[in-house]
Amino acid sequence: MRSLALFACLAGPALAQELGPAPVFTAVDPARAKLGQLLFYDPILSGNKNISCGTCHHPDLGTGDGVSLSIGEGGLGLGPKRSFDAANRPEQRIPRNAPAMWNLGATEFQVMFHDGRLEADDSEPHGIRTPLGAEMTSGFDSVLAAQAMFPVLSADEMAGHYSENEISRAVRLGFLSSEGGAWDLIAARVADIPAYQKEFARVAPGEAITFPLIANLVADFIRFEWRADNSLFDQAMRGEAELPDDAARGMALFYGAAGCGTCHSGWFQTDHEFHAIGLPQIGPGKAARFENHARDVGRMRVTGDAGDAYAFRTPSLRNVTLNAPYGHNGAYADLGDMIRHHLNVPEALANYDISKATLLDFPEAEDLRAFNAAENEAILAANVLEPVDLTEVQIAELTAFLESLEDPALRFGIPETVLSGLPLDQRD
Repeated sequence: MRSLALFACLAGPALAQELGPAPVFTAVDPARAKLGQLLFYDPILSGNKNISCGTCHHPDLGTGDGVSLSIGEGGLGLGPKRSFDAANRPEQRIPRNAPAMWNLGATEFQVMFHDGRLEADDSEPHGIRTPLGAEMTSGFDSVLAAQAMFPVLSADEMAGHYSENEISRAVRLGFLSSEGGAWDLIAARVADIPAYQKEFARVAPGEAITFPLIANLVADFIRFEWRADNSLFDQAMRGEAELPDDAARGMALFYGAAGCGTCHSGWFQTDHEFHAIGLPQIGPGKAARFENHARDVGRMRVTGDAGDAYAFRTPSLRNVTLNAPYGHNGAYADLGDMIRHHLNVPEALANYDISKATLLDFPEAEDLRAFNAAENEAILAANVLEPVDLTEVQIAELTAFLESLEDPALRFGIPETVLSGLPLDQRD
């Protein structure tokens, strides 16, 4: 990227050229997207019929859920008001923050989840590398479709606890994509509902109601609903508007002296790569049921490469001002605090206060804070961010630039009802 002085002189289309080719979006049939909307918000896809995709990816919460670490199965309510169900507490807290859904219909998004454990890979039989490996079935039209349906296989997210329902039992026994497994059971539930039969026949005539088809329709909804490429920033790049002075100064910092654009590059402010930025360990960490630790080594868990330790995918910054908390584990509820962490990682890690997160009812917090001291050394050793000296005024200017990336796109919105007749999650 060019020097700060030269970058600050660029405007509109001239700067757009620096960002690279314009994004390309997959075309969507609105009728398929509309059926996908109903499936996205329908709890029928969860084991206990009590959680939908929209529970943790809600438009009122920036397509996230407004908390650092989500509560899936065993939770009641929505967003920051969600709490543990005293009669059925979660077996384990979800270890990572619910990622935003903005612009996932753009063809450049080929890597999914914080650790990239699902990504496009031509060497794989179905063109997608996933945790299922050879068990991955055919029929998914994209990595977006594949990732949209993996949460239903998680006991802590949507499947439910062992013995609670036929889907959670199949998951616990390892019957996932195999014939008669969890995905088949979910598809059969949908196919048994006459209203869904009618809509599938209209939208996908001649196709059986299978799990991959359900996933493809949900992906079509995500593509259609959350295409967010008409922000003030986009308009300025097209020469149709100008950024306010503070946002323009923030943009010059972002792509210049502050160094943000090194990783947050391109039109959607992401290089789609993995970087270790020294975020503190909070929550249970990413672990198998038999592992007894609170640690999340990120990309290394996928690749087995020690060089990937504590590295996580660079998130797009579109609508970042709407999607707190921040980081792979939601360590910071305030955007300014997240920026300050980037400026001096050793200091931020040493002085981290878990009250900066949004953890709801989380009694384990004190124990995890004590554990962090042992983990900090390894996290810090992996950090790749160099210190940057910015004033509070400059931090405010960076925030103003990030606000210019807002485009809270919402097309269909939240349906009043879903075809299963099950209740929807609603905010108070």
